Order: sequence, then structure tokens, then C-alpha cells
Amino acid sequence: MQRITKYILAAAMAFPLFSYAQQAPVLTLDSILQRIDKQNVRLQSYALKAQAYQSSAEAATAWTAPMVGAGTFMTPYPLQSVMESRDKGQLMLRVEQDIPNAAKLKAKKEYIASQGAIASAGRDITLNDFRARAKSLYYTWLVNIEKIKVAGETERLILVMKKMEEVRYPYNQSQLSSIFKADARIEENRNMIKMYESEIAKSRAWLNGLMNQTGDYMFSIDTAAIPEYKEQLHDTALLAGKRKDIVQMDAAINSLKLNIRSMELEKRPNFKIQFDHMSPLAGMMPQAFSVMGMVSIPIVPWSSKMYKQETRAIQYNVASMQKEREAMLNETHSMLIGMQYEIIATQQRISNFENRIIPALQKVFDADFQSYEENKQTVTTVLSDWESLIMMRMNVLDEKLKLYQMIVSHEKEEYQ
Repeated sequence: MQRITKYILAAAMAFPLFSYAQQAPVLTLDSILQRIDKQNVRLQSYALKAQAYQSSAEAATAWTAPMVGAGTFMTPYPLQSVMESRDKGQLMLRVEQDIPNAAKLKAKKEYIASQGAIASAGRDITLNDFRARAKSLYYTWLVNIEKIKVAGETERLILVMKKMEEVRYPYNQSQLSSIFKADARIEENRNMIKMYESEIAKSRAWLNGLMNQTGDYMFSIDTAAIPEYKEQLHDTALLAGKRKDIVQMDAAINSLKLNIRSMELEKRPNFKIQFDHMSPLAGMMPQAFSVMGMVSIPIVPWSSKMYKQETRAIQYNVASMQKEREAMLNETHSMLIGMQYEIIATQQRISNFENRIIPALQKVFDADFQSYEENKQTVTTVLSDWESLIMMRMNVLDEKLKLYQMIVSHEKEEYQ
């Protein structure tokens, strides 16, 4: 293994490095998530919606505008004879003002304001979705970096073996086809690297979109940010406080209850005051006024039917949402337990790959490479051993990416 390391270090300059990794700023996962929280435009829209509901709630306490009118009162039609001057009628000025029930206005204000809590919970749901998407892109980027490193080791090894074949060929100790085969493997490996680089570029562009940055903004990531998962027990009561959709549903249920309260207060009366001022057309008649107070009677059967039936309908909606909430918690609890078993099984599988299978394949390659150095083994056999080893390492990276995605999905469902 020491000789392999020596050859790899000798040919290390042949592998192209990423210049942007040395120049671009390094963003940790936490910093990316913070930028998404602060800068994402879609998330900003929820705050505006909440403010809109608050403004509507303040508007709900406003009174209707007063009504002012002017006209005649008890004025005879034209071409009719008037026996006395007082029969000429009067000019009339009227002012009316509706006086709403204060308890009704307060209840309506609280109901409209409660819609803002639903909008805020909607923001948390969207943020949780964006966080999961960002983590998935981040870990995909991370795994592709590791794949590029593995592909770099492959290229360095093949370059070393190609040099050895070129040295041996004049002495009839190797075949010309082995040199050509090495060239083909090198180009094939470089194509794989380009594919991994394109995946990284896509992840960077999508992360920029989530952070509300230009898609071509260059940055690199912290390669030490590996997710950790610890087995935990899930409780429906704990989930109810974590999951944002349950919090939103609780806000919606609370809003419906406030609406019920508002509808129940419809049985309380509203008030109205009316003031009339009369100026007689006859000079000898005194000026007069009229003041009238009115009250509505909403408890009559033909009026109470409206708010009673509406209240009953909202109560059914509340009961339906409570059942839906209970079902969501039970389904999520079962789902998280199933995902937990899957994560643990994947962790065990990765551990078996890294601690047993890969070391065994490494020993096979080391033994055949030593024989190859002594010109007792063919380059085809050594390359076949190396490909088996690299394929297994790539499979482990794929398994790790799958594990990371499982952990992200588990976190998303836990806080959804």
C-alpha cells in the first residue's frame, strides 16, 4: 500500500483541481438555511399576508358612515289649493347613524386577526419544505465531491500504470493494447468527473434560487457537514407541537371557534339613531325636530335561522378538522417509526460495507498490484480489481446519499 501511495503522489499533479474551491466563499449548511429564512421572496409574502389580516381586523371595528339627506316634508303637490299657510309644508334635513353592537365588532375583529396566525403557520410549512430541499441539495453536492475524489484516485492510478506499461513495452513486457485501454479508461473517468461537476453546478444554482441570489453566484460548501441521526422515541403530543401543519390546523380550528363566537353574537341587537330638522315654508310656523332611536330584533325566527344554521355548519367543520388532525398525528407517528427502522438498517449496511467488504477488496487489489509491480500480473486483472473496489466505494457513497436523504425526509416529516 505504501508503494501505491508513492505512485499516486508522484502523479497527483496530473489531476485537475477545482480552482473555484480556493477562491469562492465557503458557506456552511446553517448559513445557507439562515439566508433562505431571511432572503427568500416567497417566505416574505407570508408576512405581508399576516399584516393584511391585521389591517382588515382593525377595519372591522369601524362604524358605517352617517347618512345625511335633505328634502321636503308634508309638501302638497303642485296646482293644489292651500287653505292655510301652514299647509305649505316644510323643508327637512335628516341625519342617520347606525350604532353597531360593540361585542359583535370585537368578536369579528378577533376572528379576522386569527387568520394572520394561519398565514404565519403557512410560512413555517413552506420554510420547512425549503430547508429540506436545501439540505437535500447540500448533501447531494457533498457526495458528488467525494465521488470526484474517488474518480481522481482512479485517474492517478491509471496514469501510473500507463507509465509503467509504456516503460515495459520496449522490452516486450507489456502489450500495446494495454496502453490504449488505459487511455480509454482515463477518458471514461474524466467523463464521469464532468457529470459529477454538472450535478454540483445544478445544486449550487438551485441553492442560489432558494437564497434569492443569482444562479451563477459562486460558492463552495463545508465538506465536514455530515448529518447525524440518533434513534429517538416519537410521541403524538410532542409531534403536535413540532409539526407546522398541525400548528396551522390548530390555528384554523381556533379561527373557526372565533367565527362561531362571532356568529352567536348575531343574536344581539344593533342600534340606530335618526335626527330630523324641519323648517316650515310658512313664515309664521315654528321650526321643529324629531329624534328617533331604533333597535333591531334578530331573535325573530325568520332572522335567527341564518346565524343558527351557520353556527351549526361551522361546528361541523371544527369537528371534521379535529378528526383530521388526530388522523394526521397517528399517520405521522407510524411513518416516522417506519423511517427510523429504514435509517438504522441503512446505517448498518453502510457500516458493513466500510468495515468488511471494502477492506477485503482492498487486500485483493494490494496483492494483485504487488504482483503487477513484479511483472507477475496483467494490467487487466489489476484494473478489474480496482474497478471492483471503486465500484463498491461508489456504492457506499450512493448509500450514504440515500441515508442523508432519509434523514432529511425524517426531519421534514417531523417538523412538517
